[in-house]
Amino acid sequence: MTKTWYPIIDYEKCVGCLNCVNFCPHDVYTVKDGKPYVAHPENCVEFCRGCQKGACEHNAIRYSGEIEVKKSEVK
Repeated sequence: MTKTWYPIIDYEKCVGCLNCVNFCPHDVYTVKDGKPYVAHPENCVEFCRGCQKGACEHNAIRYSGEIEVKKSEVK
């Protein structure tokens, strides 16, 4: 488990389907006001992308600690 790798939910994209909550076997999420909430980020497994790739169909999850390349850096 890690302190630097955990999901961040984009609530503008999130539709509240709760697939990520139901998918995650590590008890990272809970439900708050009908939406997923990252209640236990320390439970997330480093570099696991299961809830993002296996559950979220709306591209509403990214991760703290993930390396993002800015478009201006890509040639």
